[in-house]
Amino acid sequence: MQGGGDGMEPYDGDDEESAAVLRTVGRVVKTCRERKGLTQADLGAAIGYSEEQVSSVERGRRAPSATFLEKADEVLEAGGLIIGLRKEAEEARFPKKVRDLAKLEAKAVEICTYDDSVVHGLLQTPDYARALYGMRRPAFSEEEVERLVAARLARQGIFDRQPAPVFAFIQEEVTLRRPIGGRMVMRKQLEHLLEVGHRRNVEIQVMPTDREDHAGLAGSFQLLRLKGGHTVGHNEVQLTSRLISHPQEVQIHEIRHGIIRAQALTPRESLAHIEKALGET
Repeated sequence: MQGGGDGMEPYDGDDEESAAVLRTVGRVVKTCRERKGLTQADLGAAIGYSEEQVSSVERGRRAPSATFLEKADEVLEAGGLIIGLRKEAEEARFPKKVRDLAKLEAKAVEICTYDDSVVHGLLQTPDYARALYGMRRPAFSEEEVERLVAARLARQGIFDRQPAPVFAFIQEEVTLRRPIGGRMVMRKQLEHLLEVGHRRNVEIQVMPTDREDHAGLAGSFQLLRLKGGHTVGHNEVQLTSRLISHPQEVQIHEIRHGIIRAQALTPRESLAHIEKALGET
């Protein structure tokens, strides 16, 4: 599950930034609870959570859900103080490298990708992403899978940003044929590619398997052109996630992406190719 920030590993407890956010949220919940004269068990019963869950949130050991925060804010009459922490609490649930990549994507005016094994994360449907994380070995827990899927979907909000960035996705043909999650999941994924591919700011190109010349055999990567003209690269392989900022390395990736783009099918041909794959799935 590599390429373009697609093989994210879970938060392992060493993310001090997330830990600090969760401790802050916990202190606010605890202060509001004690001000109302409620015990942790009282609050849990009022909002539908166990005493242990409330305790974990207050100690900063558990990222509260939006529902937890909404109900706690209402029951504790916090006047929006607790629910106002929703965005920070949600982001703290995501692994640090997801947050870091999302911050770069939010600054990008153009995102160029090449993926050789799976559909790029920004293009994945929830079920496709869930199937990918479900195949991870050693296995993720169900809670970890859902947290990572939520993080991936949150990144896709970039498509609705204004002004919208320009996207140039290149997908290896095998990514359209490998039935990740089963036939129906893959059909929905291909339909989603067709839908996204018709956006005016999005180009999806397919690299056919029968190409004799191929500049992308060294693996998946992506380039993010940021406001101000600076470009950074990013790639992943197995457990390693690497940001590429050295100008010479970035230049090499830019050259490779340009060549791969020229070798691939045109955007129009690619959409027709995806439609063909959909018909055969």
